[in-house]
Amino acid sequence: MVSKTDDIPASVPDCNPVDLADDGAEDTDKIPAKDPCGCEHSADTAMVNGDGAHRHAEEEADSKQDGSSEADGGDESNEQEVIVIQDTGFTVKIQAPGTEPFDLQVSPQEMVQEIHQVLMDREDTCHRTCFSLQLDGNVLDNFAELKTIEGLQEGSLLKVVEEPYTVREARIHVRHIRDLLKSLDPSDAYNGVDCNSLSFLSIFTDGDLGDSGKRKKKGNELEQIDCTPPEHILPGSKERPLLPLQPLNKEWKPMQCLKVLTMSGWNPPPGNRKMHGDLMSTTYTFNPKPANPSFLSHSLVELLSQISPAFKKNFTALQKTRVQKHPFERIATPFQVYSWTAPQVDHAMDCVRAEDAYTSRLGYEEHIPGQTRDWNEELQTTRELPRKNLPERLLRERAIFKVHSDFAAAATRGSMAVIDGNVMAINPGEETRMQMFIWNNIFFSLGFDVRDHYRELGGDAAAHAAPTNDLNGVRAYGAVDVEGLYTLGTVVVDYRGYRVTAQSIIPGILEREQEQSVIYGSIDFGKTVVTHGKYLELLEKTSRPLKVQRHNVLNEKEESVELCSSVECKGIIGNDGRHYILDLLRTFPPDLNFLPVDGEELSPESRRQGFPRLHRHRLACLRQELIEAFVEHRYLLFMKMAALQLMQQKANKDASKADLPAITETVEAPSESNAAAAAETETADAVAASESDVVTAAAEESSSKPATNGLPEPAAAVNGECKSPPEGKELPESIPGLAKAKELAGALVAEDGSCIDPKSREVVLNACKAVGSISNTSFDIRFNPDIFSPGVRFPDASADEIQKQKQLLKDAAAFLVSCQIPSLVKDCLDHSALPMDGATLTEALRQRGINIRYLGTRIGISELITRCAKHIFKTYLQGVELSALSAAVSHFLNCLLSSFPDAVAHLPPDELVSRRKSRKRRNRVPGSGDNTAWASLTPSELWKNIASEAKSYYHFTLQCESVDQVVEKYGFQKTTLLREISIKTGIQILLKEYNFDSRHKPAFTEEDILNIFPIVKHVNPKASDAFHFFQSGQAKVQQGFLKEGCELINEALNLFNNVYGAMHVEICACLRLLARLNYIMGDHPEALSNQQKAVLMSERVLGIEHPNTIQEYMHLALYCFANGQLSTALRLLYRARYLMLMVSGEDHPEMALLDASHVRCSADLTGDRSAGAPLLSSLEAASRGPGSRVPLLSTFFVWTEPKPPATGVRSSSFDRVAWISAARPPPTEESAAA
Repeated sequence: MVSKTDDIPASVPDCNPVDLADDGAEDTDKIPAKDPCGCEHSADTAMVNGDGAHRHAEEEADSKQDGSSEADGGDESNEQEVIVIQDTGFTVKIQAPGTEPFDLQVSPQEMVQEIHQVLMDREDTCHRTCFSLQLDGNVLDNFAELKTIEGLQEGSLLKVVEEPYTVREARIHVRHIRDLLKSLDPSDAYNGVDCNSLSFLSIFTDGDLGDSGKRKKKGNELEQIDCTPPEHILPGSKERPLLPLQPLNKEWKPMQCLKVLTMSGWNPPPGNRKMHGDLMSTTYTFNPKPANPSFLSHSLVELLSQISPAFKKNFTALQKTRVQKHPFERIATPFQVYSWTAPQVDHAMDCVRAEDAYTSRLGYEEHIPGQTRDWNEELQTTRELPRKNLPERLLRERAIFKVHSDFAAAATRGSMAVIDGNVMAINPGEETRMQMFIWNNIFFSLGFDVRDHYRELGGDAAAHAAPTNDLNGVRAYGAVDVEGLYTLGTVVVDYRGYRVTAQSIIPGILEREQEQSVIYGSIDFGKTVVTHGKYLELLEKTSRPLKVQRHNVLNEKEESVELCSSVECKGIIGNDGRHYILDLLRTFPPDLNFLPVDGEELSPESRRQGFPRLHRHRLACLRQELIEAFVEHRYLLFMKMAALQLMQQKANKDASKADLPAITETVEAPSESNAAAAAETETADAVAASESDVVTAAAEESSSKPATNGLPEPAAAVNGECKSPPEGKELPESIPGLAKAKELAGALVAEDGSCIDPKSREVVLNACKAVGSISNTSFDIRFNPDIFSPGVRFPDASADEIQKQKQLLKDAAAFLVSCQIPSLVKDCLDHSALPMDGATLTEALRQRGINIRYLGTRIGISELITRCAKHIFKTYLQGVELSALSAAVSHFLNCLLSSFPDAVAHLPPDELVSRRKSRKRRNRVPGSGDNTAWASLTPSELWKNIASEAKSYYHFTLQCESVDQVVEKYGFQKTTLLREISIKTGIQILLKEYNFDSRHKPAFTEEDILNIFPIVKHVNPKASDAFHFFQSGQAKVQQGFLKEGCELINEALNLFNNVYGAMHVEICACLRLLARLNYIMGDHPEALSNQQKAVLMSERVLGIEHPNTIQEYMHLALYCFANGQLSTALRLLYRARYLMLMVSGEDHPEMALLDASHVRCSADLTGDRSAGAPLLSSLEAASRGPGSRVPLLSTFFVWTEPKPPATGVRSSSFDRVAWISAARPPPTEESAAA
């Protein structure tokens, strides 16, 4: 694919957020350890019951390798296919007016339009927008692929030919010139516009790190380097200044080319001027006569350069500076990233910004006919694209990703317009809470309980939770990707205290009543239920990967109706003939720990933890990750029990031959409730010596193979409870019967077991019953999502099956409490998982299938407090008028964080003018309540509400009545709490120093609140083929074949680039992996180059102070050190320490690691072994704590000249960092990954 800038190579790498070889943790979406496929199981673990959402795609595409294999045979066909694509790239010459011809590397899969984009970014051609490309006099179609153009080959000359302007082209031209003039201005990034975001790496590296020679040690230069760290990052410093978060970039100083570029009020030109070819005017006085002297140019830049020498000089300098920036600093991100702090910037006149604010332009509407996009048709058509071979799948996934990112941007903007009162409701006569909206072919609804629809499930609380549950269902069904089954484009937006659900519109749905449209499912939570053969056929294909059981329910006529989903799932055939499913809020089964049911008792382990607990709504569901982990756990138990019984049969047979007493066979179809207990008893009765080595299936996930949940599974379970700690050993093949058990299980997966002998079939039958399998001949666990749903009734004939399903749900709930939560806590205590902030803690929980409502269970007090504050802030903000937003937000933050005890809100003057006027205005904004009630909030009242919320929602007792008590009791810092609440609620504050501890005046004023941004949740489309290549590369590296693995990863990056473009959150992790491979193989300059890209991308797509960005800074410092750039390494480490102090404070375990790096780097830079002493105190303090990692840290940065490091790859919090051990010999390629 052609790069979007002249200095990006033709294949910008890009990849999935998974880690290399020896496992550990990873980023993004993300953060601690995650499995490669995102289905939460290891790449090497067999899953009989379907191993994740991508399995279906693998089955459909013969050329795609199996993602769960060891990456030997399967990857060869894919590898060849990709190599053929990449090797066919060629070079063409481009001839533009007024410039010398230049070469451009292109690929046959690219479109002509992509060459246009390259030319519009090059320094010498960037001012041209209205042109065509011609080959031998023939105009090339912008949307044609290069491979389809006859005569285009290596060395062909493409001429850039200027074309006549239309009004549309003229407006595009002015917009592009504006973008060029503002290319160094960060205001769009601060305002969260057009996918711009911030990056500060170049300030600490003095530009590009490629010129390593300039920074090598040279004589007297060392004496001029000041290695003293800033005072505020030293151990013991209580200051947490905000200003260093966004250091001043001298390149951002405005280089003024034009004072004003704007459309004039004379537009459009009158008819007589249109007849002369006038398109638009940019002047303040209307004078259509030609100027004297006359200047004529096809480009506005060329025209202004003729008129003004100053413009020409400054514009040339501006573009030189622009193209010198790293490409990753300039490319737009696929999704908008918002900054929670921003400096005060001057507001300048901008015609393009003004036009955008009052039109429906959303990204690319001006490029298509009709101006308004049919989002549903685009979303569904891209999914219908062919996918028989790799090029087709790449094109399909690329189209899906592009349309989805555009839809998410449009939905976000529309949601903000709805809440700001700028969209007319389609039912304006109804109460504002019940209003619905259509804007830009997107349907918007509010998160309130309309017409008591959710009355029995929790009212408004259930209506608020339902959209996120529905989005999780859309994500799950979309990942399974069954041909012929369609879901709606769905985005959930939280903005100004309101939750808005944005959905694409099913053709014809607005023309019919819902009762007439729904041909599958129920519209009244199970009272009336209908089914449809085609829907059953389609949903049956999703039931195995999603673990959904096909079941029967009773309708209002007492008739049995068959479903393959929850009753709330509705099937509607649109006017386009497509089969849509919607309302997927109960895709996954209920969480009984938060769903008390009369007459039902949970397992002893759940009861010991205080469950079940009453939740504020009845839509609490288990996460898909938990279901996957539980099913895998049960599969391993199934394997163990089968092996155990086979060993008993063998032992009995041998004993009878030897005329010895036989071992009593106690396994005769044990019940599910005592299945694992029976297994434990049998283990003791059988040959104890050999069976002591029979460990749970999680043993297959050693440190190099992460388990489903990133952790080893327990040895056995009673009702889902863990009975022994993880052991992390391989299942020994030498155990009698185990190999046969594996072979037996494999046969049963492929067949129905008819070829198995009766005794073996009985073994499988017993094991199936014990683990709760729905099949008696093979392992197959699925859940009935309608169990315990109010209003849903089941036929009497299925009573036994329903009872089994109830027990299975109880076991899953117990598994979460007794296995997943303790294992996360254990990982945090032994430092194999180290969340730094709320986002990384949330990801750590979700990767293990733990819902956020479990925060009160020994996990994350800081996160719990800020989430309680967020809940209160949501309702607090709903009653606030637009004119009082800044006053209300500043007052809330003062009550939350300031030590000032008498925080008083300042009402805007117009609030007090007329209550009657205020009541009229209230109807414009959804919600209810007194518009000035927020002003009566006090700090003590807010903290009482937070304590009450903690008790009612998280069942945690917070014995603190003020922020100062919280800080004193838990050691939190107010800056960290401010960052967390701002990110969670979308608040943007002024970048300045705040005095939180003053008891004489509040910390915040109205002027300190700059903006409120939306919090957006949406589906993230994936590139499946590229991921499988990456998996194969990982497997090769694990086997010690570093070069082969590196080649496969590079091929994967090319494919990811085809799907995602040059900038994506997953590229960042892949660049990091490549950098580590380069480093291990001794190619330090290449490692430095890749890691620099990883840091830039992490800043752009995750945020400048995201924990992953901090990790990337630390890695870049390591590679700078290896390249001899010691002073740069030190600056990067100082930056990382400051960010870590901001995010998590002084006492985070990662801080000791960082300080060890500081000490070593300072010593090597100055030649003084006492350098870095100010940081040693932090290191020593950490070394005295329990579970200290400091003995490992002393091996970081141990060599004084750039040479290949000794081996030793050690797992670190979210990422594996190469810890260097001087005691070990240099690695060979085979041993480096061992």
